[in-house]
Amino acid sequence: MPGRIELGGWEVNGDAAYLRIVRLGSTIGPTKGAAMSLSRILVALGAGAVLLLTDYSNPDSRTTLSAQSKAPNPITGEGLPNPAPKVTRNWGELPAGRKWGTSAGLDVDPKDGNIWGYERCGAGTAGGGPVDCENNPVDPVFKFDRHTGKVLANIGKGVMVTPHGIHVDRDGNVWIADFAGNKEGTKGHQVHKFSPKGEKLLSLGIAGKPGNADGQFNQPNDVVVGPDGSIYVSDGHDAQGMTTNQAIAEGLKRGATSRISKFTRDGKFIKSWGGIGVKHGEFRTPHALMFDAKGRLWVADRGNHRLEIFDQEGKYLESRYMFGRISGFFIKGNLIYAIDSESGPLNHPNWRDGVRIGPVDEDRVTGYIPPFDREDRVYQGTAGEGIAVDADGNVYAAEGPNSLQQAGGAFTKYSVK
Repeated sequence: MPGRIELGGWEVNGDAAYLRIVRLGSTIGPTKGAAMSLSRILVALGAGAVLLLTDYSNPDSRTTLSAQSKAPNPITGEGLPNPAPKVTRNWGELPAGRKWGTSAGLDVDPKDGNIWGYERCGAGTAGGGPVDCENNPVDPVFKFDRHTGKVLANIGKGVMVTPHGIHVDRDGNVWIADFAGNKEGTKGHQVHKFSPKGEKLLSLGIAGKPGNADGQFNQPNDVVVGPDGSIYVSDGHDAQGMTTNQAIAEGLKRGATSRISKFTRDGKFIKSWGGIGVKHGEFRTPHALMFDAKGRLWVADRGNHRLEIFDQEGKYLESRYMFGRISGFFIKGNLIYAIDSESGPLNHPNWRDGVRIGPVDEDRVTGYIPPFDREDRVYQGTAGEGIAVDADGNVYAAEGPNSLQQAGGAFTKYSVK
């Protein structure tokens, strides 16, 4: 390494056998094959050379300089930048006397940029537990000021059993999928449209009657309104646990679904596509939906660990595989933010939970927000199920049963600063 190099305030003179190190105008001194008391020097010569200098004499200003870094790992998140490193647990106000329940959905109001989300009326489960919005009839749907977390609206009381999925359309109307049914068979397994003030405007499906007939739902997961006003619903939650052909056959026999249904803007059934399986156009729990700027429908196919992309008629276009076991995602500009709440030691080993970020038009991860620690998810942690991103790039997560305890509340905010 002949000659003189200046790098980050260091000056290196000499060759591999005899080095003279200068930092901030002060000579540390020459060294010839011996360890230095004040600094550690690592010089690797040849292709891909690395120069690493660490000043141990000043622990408050230790400097590490490298000509190359370890390649980022999208599976573990190591080496990827975190664009929203400030974590606010238990974000958003909760009315007095209430307890946070689980969630799986958030969205951004297109009119004012504030945040809509829901919690399951204090339920710690994702449905079927001792508490739901039927036996604890409070307003489950919130609108929060994105800056302060203050409640701007609270709606939906008495309509749903277990909300699961949310979408705010261009007019500010709020759509909610109701994932479970009540014991009496009179409520649930529907999709509801509310005005911003909470007036119910439209319901899809048959109240309390799960099924696989046209226009009927069996555990609907999410809803989105397309560019032309058509309504799309992702239906069927159980298939993510069907890991053998026998399990799939038994699921189909009992009427389990894993499909997308399309309706007119006024709620008339048009068509559906998909079924339980692993082929493109099939799903094992289509857990979340969103359209991109090109008018393509994206589906988080959670059980198959992928994102599937379709045109508005259900024609398969392409897939993404680098974002984990995806529960929810959000497209902002040319970036997709996908949140993995489900990868665990037994269902998706080694993949760490958290938010993976990458370009919409590539299957590539360029950023990562890490999860909360959880002891029984060794090396993998746990994160939320729903996600939204505001105009400033702040990220909001909706915490499900896997992460509610670690997060401390139904919502977490990850701020850029």
